[in-house]
Amino acid sequence: MKTLRLLFSLLVLLTGLPVAYGQVTTQPAVFLASEPVTITFNATQGNGELANFTGDVYIWTGVITSGPTGSTWTNVKSPAFNQPDPAAKMTRSATNANIYTITFTPNTFYPITPGTTIYRLGMIFKNADGSKVGRGPSGDIFIDVAQDRFNLRFTAPTGPGSNFFVLNTPTTVTGSSIVPATLALYLNGVQLGASEPNATTITRTVTLTAPGANTIRLTATDANGIAETLLTAQSREAVAVAQLPVGAKKDGVTYLNGGSSAILSLTAPNKQFVYAIGDFNDWQPTTASAMKRTPVSATDNAPDNSSNGRWWIQLDNLTPGREYTYQYLVDGALRVADPYTQKVLDPNNDQTIPAVTYPAALLQYPTGKTTGIVSTFQSGQAEYQWQVTNFQKPKRTDLVVYELLVRDFIARHDYKTLTDTLSYLQRLGVNAIELMPINEFEGNESWGYNPSFYFTPDKYYGTKDDLKRFVDECHKRGMAVIIDMVLNHSFGQSPMVQMYFENGAPTAGSPWFNRAATHPFNVGYDFNHESSFTKYFVERVNEFWLQEYRIDGYRYDLSKGFTQRNNPNDVSAWGRRDDSRIAIWKNIYDQIRAIDPNVYCILEHLSDNDEEKVLADYGMMLWGNQNGSYANAVRGLNSGSDFSGGYYANRGWQQPNLITYMESHDEERLMVRAVNEGNQSGAAPGYNVRDVNTALSRMGQAAAFFFTVPGPKMVWQFGELGYDVGINFNGRVGNKPIRWEYQQDPARRNLYNVYRSLIELKKTQSVFESPATYTQSLSGTTKSIHVANADLSVTVIGNFDVVSRTIAPGFQSAGTWYNYLSDATLTVSAAELNTPITLGPGEYRVYTSQKVNRPQGVVLSAKRKQDLVLNLTAAPNPAAATATLRYELKTASPVAVTITNLLGANVRTLPATPRQAVGAHELPVSVAGLANGVYFVRLSAGGQIQTTRLVVQH
Repeated sequence: MKTLRLLFSLLVLLTGLPVAYGQVTTQPAVFLASEPVTITFNATQGNGELANFTGDVYIWTGVITSGPTGSTWTNVKSPAFNQPDPAAKMTRSATNANIYTITFTPNTFYPITPGTTIYRLGMIFKNADGSKVGRGPSGDIFIDVAQDRFNLRFTAPTGPGSNFFVLNTPTTVTGSSIVPATLALYLNGVQLGASEPNATTITRTVTLTAPGANTIRLTATDANGIAETLLTAQSREAVAVAQLPVGAKKDGVTYLNGGSSAILSLTAPNKQFVYAIGDFNDWQPTTASAMKRTPVSATDNAPDNSSNGRWWIQLDNLTPGREYTYQYLVDGALRVADPYTQKVLDPNNDQTIPAVTYPAALLQYPTGKTTGIVSTFQSGQAEYQWQVTNFQKPKRTDLVVYELLVRDFIARHDYKTLTDTLSYLQRLGVNAIELMPINEFEGNESWGYNPSFYFTPDKYYGTKDDLKRFVDECHKRGMAVIIDMVLNHSFGQSPMVQMYFENGAPTAGSPWFNRAATHPFNVGYDFNHESSFTKYFVERVNEFWLQEYRIDGYRYDLSKGFTQRNNPNDVSAWGRRDDSRIAIWKNIYDQIRAIDPNVYCILEHLSDNDEEKVLADYGMMLWGNQNGSYANAVRGLNSGSDFSGGYYANRGWQQPNLITYMESHDEERLMVRAVNEGNQSGAAPGYNVRDVNTALSRMGQAAAFFFTVPGPKMVWQFGELGYDVGINFNGRVGNKPIRWEYQQDPARRNLYNVYRSLIELKKTQSVFESPATYTQSLSGTTKSIHVANADLSVTVIGNFDVVSRTIAPGFQSAGTWYNYLSDATLTVSAAELNTPITLGPGEYRVYTSQKVNRPQGVVLSAKRKQDLVLNLTAAPNPAAATATLRYELKTASPVAVTITNLLGANVRTLPATPRQAVGAHELPVSVAGLANGVYFVRLSAGGQIQTTRLVVQH
């Protein structure tokens, strides 16, 4: 999680007034965990997402028990983020609707074991379903909990836990009190100098002369009593300085001597000392486990030979083939995993990964030995035997990318099942699969944009060999694999974040991260892409996946964030041309092309065109978001339905490097917009965009004007079946229903076949790769596309209105034209090239100048919705108490009926009817108890499924 530590203001504390942080205040200012405290939240501060929100607001909060500077939450109060918790509901101020309060006693409010020490409270604020979240300027909000009424603390060094002092070397120790008192410091019971009367700080010099653990005690005394706090001082030897051995990796693990030795290497500039701890030394920081530091170099800004920056150790007497667990103990206080590890053990999340996904070979976490994420290494691992060694990537002009989230695409959420599902995607015709982030992210069920380890496939999706087998199998089928890579930011489990972190943000001296994000819409901690350390790290990450997993390219998330031009709040300024950002991306592209000259480099840039043109003409591909235009067209709106921006040359680009999409993981689904917001104003009699089957037909129409625009395309998972569950169902990033049953619905299966046919047309006809001429008229409700070369001419016409319209087709030549999606033909004379054609609402045609066969086995339905096999209707509609379903059965069968809301949740299931005879039937359905709104009624009979829309209005 992002963190923001809120520091005490001494002047305010002395007055006893509330602690003011701008966004959060507390009353009383200093409080113990055993005392009631009132938290006040100002919704207009921080990220301001809950400003002027009219619904209920809840605190989402946990405690920090690891120490006074910790930032990892435990013992979260509420059971589920996407559900309201009455005990966490805040009270809105009667005088200011943006001010909220809640009062509780920490020791009893949180689900903690009695006697647990609470050092801090961590919190954010949210609405009931978690779709709106109020955070601090940099993320989570933290409030310190006093341990005594003096709030005694060691400020140099910090505690608790062991702090390491170099033997026979004077070390400064400082303690503080929040109120004036007589302060004293003791080493192993012996007072260090005189007491400091009426003081808030005390500083003394400590010199340890014997090895081992020592106790430093800080006491505070006033007329009302005495308090103390302890710090453990562990002695250590001075750091040894030595060059990294020749041949050792600059970061990560290098195996030697047949796997019986290994060199561990860590980049950690300006740290005082580092130990390698693990099951090879029982997790003990001993003299033998102290890491050496490389010598200071004249070029101390370079990550490969930085001043005070590289630490290494050689481990001997290892058992080849055995898997070892390890961490780095940095400056005696922080335990972190290796940033370059290829596998981690997570004490909080591994236990919920089923064995069928990640088998029992997963090592057990060393409980009781250490804390935090643990890394592993293993020599002599059996290499995956690649079956495809000469994969030829699809041409960019033919590229049809299928973006998917493994978790929401297949119920088993693993690569093995995904591999078994490739025949479905191959049949659809897509030739590239883009996986949403798969490297280790925080938690298990996530979109993956909260990364923490960049060389580690997340175990929630399966083993590394399962992933390699998936890539191999895709390549066998001619399908490229693209992974979504998140290098704009990292999250708090990242060792690189943790090693340079204070007061809720990366330190000013962090080698990799900005202390505060330089651009809007940042999440997590913002990488500084002008840092040599970050450049080196990015290069290693990119190299790793291309070589180790043989992936074919990257889609880089939030690529516009790769900027050091400090502009944290102005979105328009952020999108303007930034030459330093252009240089960063050219450098990254050059690096990955040196590994794979044909690599796909896809940017989610969405900046002003003058910058995107430079990047596109250099060879990078960029996302082209056409969601709004297609959504408005499918809904039957004229305004805002212009597709013209989806053609790369219309933006002045020299190369077809614009990857357009109607939907991605980030946009509301077109079907949801259509059935909920379809245009009903002046629609032709009997025509209703909001009817499910009508909306599905219009989705096919949109696809006809999508795939026939030259250039690469992207499809979001299940878009080819008209997925109609809202993006905010179960919270924006929450699990979504997996709708493989859609394939049994004739109208949805027909949409799949429309997609399949159009993709086949795009991939097999050279006219879409290199058109000699291309024109488009895409701004009105009637739209047309004309594309031609020496081999083929294609004319696409469509009426996106809700009434009939005429359109001049503009055929490129006289002769016979073939309706690709219906097998109908049209003979056109030279005088009839522009003879108007009348198209009904939602009607479209894709004409080719020569006969082009659709994919084998595809039969497209020409039936309108009233001719569908079940003829399902509901009346009255809207319904107040009871609606009657009318339908026809072609074969005798039982009938099942379910009702879902717009978010896809099942709200009512009718008892299954016994076998019904062939013919017309009626079935009354009570809507009592359902809230006013729009619902879908799904009827299943005889292997057929049909859905109709029902409005409840009491």
